[in-house]
Amino acid sequence: MNVKIINGTSIPNLPWQEKPADCTDVIWRYADNPVIGRNHLAMSNSIFNSAVVPFADGFAGVFRVDDKARNMELHAGFSKDGINWDISPERIEFIRENDEIQPFQYGYDPRVCFIGDRYYVTWCNALDWKPTIGMAYTFDFRTFYQTENAFLPFNRNGVLFPRKIGGSYMMLSRPSDSGHTPFGDIFLSQSHDLTYWGKHRHVMAPAMPWESTKIGAGPVPIETERGWLLFYHGVLTSCNGFVYSFSAALLDPEKPWKVLKRGREYLLSPQLPYECVGDVPNVTFPCACLTDADTGRIAIYYGCADTCTALCFTIVDDVIAWLDTHSQI
Repeated sequence: MNVKIINGTSIPNLPWQEKPADCTDVIWRYADNPVIGRNHLAMSNSIFNSAVVPFADGFAGVFRVDDKARNMELHAGFSKDGINWDISPERIEFIRENDEIQPFQYGYDPRVCFIGDRYYVTWCNALDWKPTIGMAYTFDFRTFYQTENAFLPFNRNGVLFPRKIGGSYMMLSRPSDSGHTPFGDIFLSQSHDLTYWGKHRHVMAPAMPWESTKIGAGPVPIETERGWLLFYHGVLTSCNGFVYSFSAALLDPEKPWKVLKRGREYLLSPQLPYECVGDVPNVTFPCACLTDADTGRIAIYYGCADTCTALCFTIVDDVIAWLDTHSQI
């Protein structure tokens, strides 16, 4: 099997570790996890659920940093190898495109998507302390320009597709409520200008026990010849609270609100101490992946227990082959 990646990027310095000989899973963890600890910055309580992309001769990212006052902020960072990170101790100060845009109040769980000539950032943004999808763009990860919020409250997990499809920009999201939402389906919305969003389409709802409470999109979808490969998280409500795991789905290449394949099992769940113990126990939450178009290698960054950031690996061929035999559809 050799699944072609479309419109992909060559990343010869992609962070990578070979699959352990005794590992039978599709995804395997970096042996030296976590790659970013909660005390990476002197002012941080935790650094997790963050977005990383190739940039210049290395990598850049937007990181969720909760400080010791427990403010939820967004910080920028850079790395040569995708493992050792220089994260700014100062939060991003957004330049608003116009004075009518509400100033940044708090932000969490960012994603970063390169479209055209710039990097778009989406995150869970406050609108008078009611969460919705904030948007901004940057050219250099030093200056960020805030645009209009994509949607009304309440919404989370806004994830852009990396190009127009059928003449429209597209974004996945999960309409929600003001708190620790006990429900959630993935929807898709369309736009001609990245400002006005409509033509909303339902994508998928919770189904299997591991995802029975709610689901949400993870990293920016990967375009393959078989369709859009999406990693997404699912939440189980256990007797000890929420458990966040993640799996994969394959979306139609031209109508990505149509699901072609969808894992009936999780690919990775909280099992190791740094995933199970932290400010919010039992969370593995993917927000970014790096994909090398030449080899099909994927490095996934995921938040652990709402406390630190870890790294895991897989290969496009292996994920799609697994979907072919483990799909709930």
